[in-house]
Amino acid sequence: MDDGRPIFLQIAEQIESSIIDGSLAEETQVPSTNELAAFHRINPATAAKGVNQLVDDGILYKKRGIGMFVSPGAQAKLRQRRRDQFAEQYLQPLFTEAAKLGIEGSELRAMIEHHLTKEQQA
Repeated sequence: MDDGRPIFLQIAEQIESSIIDGSLAEETQVPSTNELAAFHRINPATAAKGVNQLVDDGILYKKRGIGMFVSPGAQAKLRQRRRDQFAEQYLQPLFTEAAKLGIEGSELRAMIEHHLTKEQQA
């Protein structure tokens, strides 16, 4: 757990990451709030707040008397949301700084290609 952000958000993000990487498939039951609370040693109400946020977002749904399950289409929805966040968090500042430095689009593309090639070779 990261001390800088609310625990319920971290719980929600952990579940989201499990959905994105496929370890929690669509229509799969997610751990109960009591299981999450015991595992992370937190108050069950805190775990429930994270799970309920995902229900409100349409990522999870409740089967009465059984538990929470991953909604159909949740993985695609989360991937798109994370892509949008990625663009906002990383690309927009990159473009802003490139403009300040007078880096044209073609030069920026070449720089990115160069770094991608280096990463693939490593």
